[in-house]
Amino acid sequence: MPQEHYSLLLKQAEALVSSEPDFIANTANLASLLYNNLENVNWAGFYLFRDNELVLGPFNGQVACTRIPVGKGVCGTAFEVQGTLVVKDVHAFDGHIACDAASQSELVVPFNTPGFRGVLDIDSPVVNRFGAAEKVLFEGIVELLEQRHK
Repeated sequence: MPQEHYSLLLKQAEALVSSEPDFIANTANLASLLYNNLENVNWAGFYLFRDNELVLGPFNGQVACTRIPVGKGVCGTAFEVQGTLVVKDVHAFDGHIACDAASQSELVVPFNTPGFRGVLDIDSPVVNRFGAAEKVLFEGIVELLEQRHK
């Protein structure tokens, strides 16, 4: 079921960003799409790189950390290494930043577009919520965003 559902989400994401030229509008819609269409997700959104740190961007979910230093927490680490991080248990991640105490697992994908760099961050209140299928989905979402805004 997830693969079919995820393929549909990716098609919806493509439809959302294909005709909209504004990066912030696209990230806002993508955050909403993910948050409202995935089970066991308590936060979905973007952090944007500004003034040498990650600053909260469009998201859905509980209030969040406003600024994250590069190299700190899951988001800052993913941005620093420029690679996707799938964290099965955030409490086992050295230096995890607890923005929402309910979060138990996390998946973060960095992105680079002209004028905008940052990360897509998805949190879950369930340990080991994210696996290979979610990694493919979220990297696909980021790829759509990068292609639209190159």
